[in-house]
Order: sequence, then structure tokens, then C-alpha cells
Amino acid sequence: MLSAILSVLLQVTEGAAQFSELGAAFAAALTAFGAAFGISKIGASAMEAIARQPEASGDIRSNMIVSAALIEGVSFFAVIVCALVLFV
Repeated sequence: MLSAILSVLLQVTEGAAQFSELGAAFAAALTAFGAAFGISKIGASAMEAIARQPEASGDIRSNMIVSAALIEGVSFFAVIVCALVLFV
């Protein structure tokens, strides 16, 4: 009985492997686009803020760099998780 259940589970996971690879590739691409959009939005907002208050450019620039680094770190983590799904 147990061997029959295990064989059914193996057949199900074998067919689902193709969908997991497709999902991982799609998620990696979506993560890259999301990170690019987020960092570009931060850059545009920072340039607008610097144009409005040039005396605060140092603070705005440092906050922009920290925010962009956090977004990049999270997106890098997500892409690594997707790569692990693809190759492991």
C-alpha cells in the first residue's frame, strides 16, 4: 500500500517539475523588472527632491543609496531562490 502511494506521489512531482521551472524563471524575471522599476522610481523621486531643495542633496542622496541597496538585496535574494528552484 505504501509503495503504491509513493509511486503515485513520484509521478505527480515528476509532471510538476516542468511547471516549477517555468514558475521559477517567470519569478526571476518579474523580480528583476520589479527591482528595476523600484530603483528607477527612487532615483526619479530623489532627483525631483534635490531640484526642490538643493541644500538637502546630501541627505537625499544617502537615503536614496540605502533604499536602492535594500531593494537590490531583496531582489538578489529572490533571484537566488529562483535559481535554486531551477537547478536543485
